Amino acid sequence: MQSQLRKDLLDAFTNAGEAYLSGQRIAELIGCSRTAVWKHIEELRKEGFELEAVRRKGYRIVRTPEKITADELRLGLKTNFIGKNVHYEESVESTQKIAHRLAYDNAPEGTVIIAEEQVSGRGRMDRKWHSPKYTGVWMSIILRPNIPLPKAPQLTLLAAVAIVQAIEDLTDLLPEIKWPNDILIRGKKVTGILTELEAEADRINSVIIGIGINVNPTIEDFPSELQEIATSLFVEKGEKVSRSDLIKRIFMNLEKLYLLYLEEGFLPIKLLWEGYAISIGRKITARTLSNSITGTAQGITDDGVLIMVDDHGKTHHVYSADIEL
Repeated sequence: MQSQLRKDLLDAFTNAGEAYLSGQRIAELIGCSRTAVWKHIEELRKEGFELEAVRRKGYRIVRTPEKITADELRLGLKTNFIGKNVHYEESVESTQKIAHRLAYDNAPEGTVIIAEEQVSGRGRMDRKWHSPKYTGVWMSIILRPNIPLPKAPQLTLLAAVAIVQAIEDLTDLLPEIKWPNDILIRGKKVTGILTELEAEADRINSVIIGIGINVNPTIEDFPSELQEIATSLFVEKGEKVSRSDLIKRIFMNLEKLYLLYLEEGFLPIKLLWEGYAISIGRKITARTLSNSITGTAQGITDDGVLIMVDDHGKTHHVYSADIEL
């Protein structure tokens, strides 16, 4: 986790924008000696930050590192709580496992666990998630909503909207959402979302949103069995996308939508989600644990449940299933 002085230093550079900050001004802003300022700046340089130092003007950051670091995510981030506490690892089994432990230990809402690589990444139904190093976004976010237990799945749909909007903000791509937790581009999967919760009989302690995004891998980076069904932002756009910019955009969008959701309920999220949904009005097959239903997707309920009408005109409410288009 970042020290408070490091957070304050990055906030100072963020607020300064393109302006220079003198060592004395930085010391005043973050409450430490100029020697401590110099040490922190040298640590940033070791992480891959390029800082310009101009006599009688001070310092400014001109380039950030290729790797995702907690410090880089802090720089330029304008959220109130999501992403303010970042737990960063080079390689982990799964960010979800760490998130559950930190949530149990009372980590604050908005805490993010992010890794450069997951060796045992997983999606829904414990399916393996391919998470190669330095190519994607593999992270988990801890939320603590005061909502009824049955409404927790709505946060999966909310997260999907935040991610789609972030991709749109940074690229010219047109992502679509496949209920409940996949984001597709031209019919191929680019993002998966896994929402898990820790709860008691009558209250939610935490909701942990796991997000996996294929940002910059090539097709050859995917296992052969995934090359026909998976894609990346790099493959679709033809150029690399900044992972840190994408993450910060997701944080900002997610916080904005989450606060809207807590204030106004699910309806505004539902309307946004349906605008991105690939399946509405199309013939689909929903495969549940017990059976399969083929019919036309009509939309989702106010609780985020998929509505389907089968070939006999019967309406089905699908709570959990794999969807085939």
